[in-house]
Amino acid sequence: MAGHLLILGAPGAGKGTQAMRLAGKHRWAHISTGDIFRRHGERGTEFGKKIEGYLKAGELVPDSLTCEVLVDRLSQSDCDNGYILDGFPRSVRQAEQLDRMLEEREEALDAVIVLDIGDDEIVERLTARRNCPKCGKIYNLKFSPPAIEGACDNETCGGAALEEREDDCEETIRQRLKVYHESTEPLIEHYAARELVQSIDAAAEGPCEIADKIEDILLAQGVS
Repeated sequence: MAGHLLILGAPGAGKGTQAMRLAGKHRWAHISTGDIFRRHGERGTEFGKKIEGYLKAGELVPDSLTCEVLVDRLSQSDCDNGYILDGFPRSVRQAEQLDRMLEEREEALDAVIVLDIGDDEIVERLTARRNCPKCGKIYNLKFSPPAIEGACDNETCGGAALEEREDDCEETIRQRLKVYHESTEPLIEHYAARELVQSIDAAAEGPCEIADKIEDILLAQGVS
């Protein structure tokens, strides 16, 4: 049975990690609107030109265009076996548009996985992130520190000094969390009304334990 999933959670909750794991294990497409926008921009498609126009003007890409781009992506053959939505929808309005578009495709979400974690834990996690400017590898000083403090483990990088992303400072993270609570968190209630929501305590569980719990949820839903 093809799986149609949505992963929700605050920035830093581990959505991308779990989405990529699920995509690899079940051969589902990992759908991230940010990635889709970048690909259209790189290829210079009509969608890419429209998106670029809004971004250059300093405006948000309209919900209607975002949904149109998403549905175009879902029509590609790699989605036939299933897909995981990561980072969209971000608001109830977007979710309502997505509901209508999926209905037109005679599809529906099988489950909405919520990775639940408190703000303070998110701040602690994200402020501990470091990345290598050469190979791009991401470390976490709390969970996956480098073997040598402050240096990349990859031999080809020659011990390159790790860097902190500008948006991983506490002030920026708190602002991102504020936007999440105001705009995206209400999606939980939206999908709970249809009994789709399954919450996992992402603070108490590690990545492997979270992955196991997601598999249990999918098994109970008859999704494979």
